[in-house]
Amino acid sequence: MTDELSIRIERSFTAISQDSWSRLSGASSKGNTLAYNPFVSHAFLSSLEESGSATAQTGWMGHHLLLETDKGELIGALPGYLKNHSQGEYVFDHGWADAFERAGGRYYPKLQCSIPFTPATGPRLLVAEGLQRLPIQHAIAESLKEVVRRLGLSSAHITFVPEDEIGIFEGEDYLHRTDQQFHFINEGYANHEEFLETLASRKRKALRKERRTALEHGISIDWLTGSDLTERIWDQFFAFYMDTGGRKWGRPYLTRKFYSLIGERMPDDILLVMAKRDGRYIAGAINFIGGDTLYGRHWGCIEDHPYLHFEVCYHQAIDFALAKGLKRVEAGAQGEHKLARGYLPVTTHSAHYVAHAGLRRAIADYLDRERDDVEQMNEILTEHSPFRKGERQQED
Repeated sequence: MTDELSIRIERSFTAISQDSWSRLSGASSKGNTLAYNPFVSHAFLSSLEESGSATAQTGWMGHHLLLETDKGELIGALPGYLKNHSQGEYVFDHGWADAFERAGGRYYPKLQCSIPFTPATGPRLLVAEGLQRLPIQHAIAESLKEVVRRLGLSSAHITFVPEDEIGIFEGEDYLHRTDQQFHFINEGYANHEEFLETLASRKRKALRKERRTALEHGISIDWLTGSDLTERIWDQFFAFYMDTGGRKWGRPYLTRKFYSLIGERMPDDILLVMAKRDGRYIAGAINFIGGDTLYGRHWGCIEDHPYLHFEVCYHQAIDFALAKGLKRVEAGAQGEHKLARGYLPVTTHSAHYVAHAGLRRAIADYLDRERDDVEQMNEILTEHSPFRKGERQQED
């Protein structure tokens, strides 16, 4: 490519052309559908902003990096937000902020390059399809450092980075951090029973009993997607979200308008697993459907029943993935209880550029030890997986 390239900062996602954004890798279900990640789609990101969920008022001021040619053609991008807090990120840096400010530094605002409220790995260094990816990705990573310096920020944080991108950030002098999640990997199982046959006998029996117990008291399960997602359904699901999210987080992040917007803009990318009793829905979980992955996000309920959370969030997600031939289920952040239900520990990655040399050295030393701890914990947990010995290997 011979065109001169420049980085532009766009504060409003609605000002970015949907057509040009859809040409970026992973952002559209058209073309290479296996690479599609719904969270980097124009529909999802614009809905977060337009609904009032991720805005300057909530501490997520849009600061999206756009790499363009001299003709204004978008060839690369990195979604980003200026933030004055560390909430809704799932990769915790509160300790870094506290230490730096106790030493007289100013940690906030920082630049957060992630999908708000979404602990799911996906492409961050987005490149237009058909172009050489590596030089453009390096250009974006290098430009991000310049933005930090120009704005006088303490740092930039790129979270839930794919493993094939983390080396690019490391090559541009970013610090590498790891963490742990639990994912179900579809090894080509014909159905849930075939999957259960790979488990140790005691574990298999326990899960069968758990699923039976969850559906006692006349509870049934519906899968809702596409045209099923009416405003009445969203009203019911939002009530679940507010009830459970209010008790869990204090103030849920997403607005009611957000659900209407995604229901309108990307209904075929959404799966609601809804539990019904006595003719009304009492619980539900929202999932997003990628090219080869089902992404579990959050759940809520207005009635408590034993094991219903596990059935709605984990077992039903496996059933759907097997029915649709999806390779993986990502069940969100944390949760060692997922291990007993066939979700194995995997390593997640993030990249961090820290401008202050002293803070950078301290964080680098901490991350060296933390990466060792994450690796050791993954090995220990894998040894305690429910699979028969030799059936499964650790995913990382």
